[in-house]
Amino acid sequence: MNSYLKHYIAGQWVDSEGGQRHQVINPATEQPVTEIVLGTPADADKAVAAARAAFDGWSQTPVAERIALLERIIEGYKARIPDLAKAVSEEMGAPIGFAQAAQVPAGLGYFMTTLKALTEFQWEERIGKARVVHEAIGVVAMITPWNWPLNQICAKVAPALAAGDTMILKPSEECPSCAVILAEILDAAGVPAGVFNLVNGDGPGVGATLSAHRDVDMVSFTGSTRAGIAVAQAAAPTVKRVHQELGGKAPNLVLEGADLAAVLPPTVQGVLANTGQSCIAPTRLLVHASQFDEATAVVKQIMESAAVGDPQEMGAHIGPVVNKAQFDKIQELIQSAIDEGATLVTGGVGRPDGRNAGYYIKPTVLAGVTADMRIWREETFGPVATITRYDGRDEAVAMANDTDYGLSAVISGDPAEAAKVASKLRAGMVTINGWGGSGGGLPFGGYKQSGNGREGGKFGLADFMEVKAIVGGPA
Repeated sequence: MNSYLKHYIAGQWVDSEGGQRHQVINPATEQPVTEIVLGTPADADKAVAAARAAFDGWSQTPVAERIALLERIIEGYKARIPDLAKAVSEEMGAPIGFAQAAQVPAGLGYFMTTLKALTEFQWEERIGKARVVHEAIGVVAMITPWNWPLNQICAKVAPALAAGDTMILKPSEECPSCAVILAEILDAAGVPAGVFNLVNGDGPGVGATLSAHRDVDMVSFTGSTRAGIAVAQAAAPTVKRVHQELGGKAPNLVLEGADLAAVLPPTVQGVLANTGQSCIAPTRLLVHASQFDEATAVVKQIMESAAVGDPQEMGAHIGPVVNKAQFDKIQELIQSAIDEGATLVTGGVGRPDGRNAGYYIKPTVLAGVTADMRIWREETFGPVATITRYDGRDEAVAMANDTDYGLSAVISGDPAEAAKVASKLRAGMVTINGWGGSGGGLPFGGYKQSGNGREGGKFGLADFMEVKAIVGGPA
């Protein structure tokens, strides 16, 4: 069993002040795979103090030094890809091939796009007789999830380092090892003591302390909307900046007359990838009444062709969901849809055939889902697709927007027609005939209860900075 019993504070691996051991369960075997120590408020206080002490020096470093540091981190990250992939696969159940090809490279991508953004960023501009400058925001607390752990950690750490901020990371206790390995990479690359700090822990013990801390200038949080509200409430008395990427319930609006055999496979893949544990998974298929039966048959075939297997084996299969709580929630949502009148097309409750242990979910299709059903409203976070019919395009747009969330949306069909619809969808990212994340330095973030702020490229870099006007200086 992997054992990571110390926190990384002020450039050193240190013992916790009163923390308790916590076992991470492998979702494929239901057996412990890693142990950590859940930090305490005292650990969080120590990390904040270290970050505060390091801020004045780090925030004034020349941009060239930060560029060189990011370059060293990228090289160190590449060398640890096998270790990172193994950690993600064992702790959150991603098949090892997917971990190597998608999970780990996603984090690396944020460092690479941040490096490009840093080399091009305009730090100041003149407006009349004044200078407007960008400066580091200060001490940033980062609270990250388990589903794309490196992606979300690196989306915060990379721009914070580039901006000149100092930081405290609290990764998910469900998947902590990759954060420890990243701390080792940063240490080896020469990140100055106190600039990056890692405190393992849970929300009540460490997350709440960081969110409310008077010496934290910004909280960057990725997770559920419920938890995001708690973070914002804790942060409110100190009026710190709160940057959030929260839940999603993405529609897949299939345009009337679309070539279903061509457009559905790449978009429905978003329901299966990462075992459906993606906040941008396009789980709500909206299909014109004239193609409803055909679309249902196509989606059924796609989902039934999806293999479920051991995450430690190479292959194109999907793995288990992360833990028993997620497994139970998905089972409950599937059953609720059946009870409320949806038609079970394939899959359903229970484990797939041949699986007597592990948190494996049957790839599931539910047809005839309507807006009054729980599964229409709640984020499923599993390999479950729902299909709903519409009669006209305006109705389809209204259905797509009929959600508390607004992180992403998919349009399947003729690209020219899809482009006419994209501006009507209330989501931070709209993808035509695809589903993946924005990447490439594009902004990532949501409308409505999917959060605020953006990550990625120059947009993410700017979100970790303050803007100052200097009036009356020399011309």
